[in-house]
Amino acid sequence: MTVTSPTGDTQRTMRFSEVGTAERGSRSDEVVLAVSPAFADFFSQTIVNIPHAEVIRQILAGIEEQEVAARIIRVRHSSDLAVVAHTAAKLSGSGIGIGILSRGTSMIHQRDLPRLSSLELFPQSPLLTLETYRNIGSNAAQYAKGESPQPVPTLNDQMARPRWQAKAALLHLKETEQISKGARPVEVVAEFSSATPVALP
Repeated sequence: MTVTSPTGDTQRTMRFSEVGTAERGSRSDEVVLAVSPAFADFFSQTIVNIPHAEVIRQILAGIEEQEVAARIIRVRHSSDLAVVAHTAAKLSGSGIGIGILSRGTSMIHQRDLPRLSSLELFPQSPLLTLETYRNIGSNAAQYAKGESPQPVPTLNDQMARPRWQAKAALLHLKETEQISKGARPVEVVAEFSSATPVALP
């Protein structure tokens, strides 16, 4: 599926091309980014309508700014954030992975940690911005280099959960419907096209 991202009066297009079954990396300077079953496929934007194309672009930019390699995989057997992120970490040559669900919830994980633990968790998807996603990529890359970065600052709104709970539950249900039980993760490449004009109303 192709997803588009508006930038001013233009749109950036992104699609994932499957490379093959995801294998454990051999590079000690890489971060693996794992997307959930419906990310940039059944869904094309987060719970607050941030295009998935821009989310991926910002996370990758944050990783690359630290001069660390990035690899993307799609986890198809689960829509549980801890499973998605831990799968990324286990397949990463550095042992550091990022997991992200379609609604935007994210986690930085480490291979040696228990699945339900994490290095950093970003549970309030309505409060995550493109800057936050870029910082998530940057921090993950710093962990991969053996550094100890300051946790990514995030907004905190006690009303966000009740305000968005119904929509989050619906998105999670739809995401879970995209699961392929027993399916192995696949490695994908994000292909960004040059921007194309957006038709004006």
